[in-house]
Amino acid sequence: MTPPYILVLYYSRNGATAEMARHIARGIELQGLEARLRTVPAVSTECEAVSASVPAEGAPYASLDDLKNCAGLALGSPTRFGNMAAPMKYFLDGTSNLWLTGSLVGKPAGVFTSTASLHGGQESTLLSMLLPLLHHGMLIAGLPYSESALVETRGGGTPYGASHHAGADGKRALDEHEVALCRALGQRLASIALKLGDTRD
Repeated sequence: MTPPYILVLYYSRNGATAEMARHIARGIELQGLEARLRTVPAVSTECEAVSASVPAEGAPYASLDDLKNCAGLALGSPTRFGNMAAPMKYFLDGTSNLWLTGSLVGKPAGVFTSTASLHGGQESTLLSMLLPLLHHGMLIAGLPYSESALVETRGGGTPYGASHHAGADGKRALDEHEVALCRALGQRLASIALKLGDTRD
């Protein structure tokens, strides 16, 4: 039997969302669970999706089995006009069978995003990612204000999930508060999964 894991599923174009995913994974591991990093292929108007099973670099592409068998989910995307990016939406649109079988019901989930501007739609993007997770019956885990970084941040960070202000060129590094909130989200998801007993054999 595969050991329990939290799936950290993300799409990243310029690297900021991928960096957030790695910090979330570290938070999960600090709680003693495996973090499984996965990404999704880009989509274009000329073809439906890139179908290679392993990208040239970075995390492998996610399968529906990665999602089905997880003990919890951290879902991340950069913002696109206040919404999740098309590749992530495309992947989620293909999860109807998991919805029909109730495979994700009762599992904890959280979301994260990165934006070019400080007020570039972080919260609406996070909310857009929560909608399909609610339809799947997942239990939403945000970030409580007991996390001091949420009160102190001058960059990203919301109660809806972790966020990052990457700057217009996408090169601004995560600051200490953004890193702390990513790790806190990972720890929170792992802790909830353990409490729910979704890590049973």
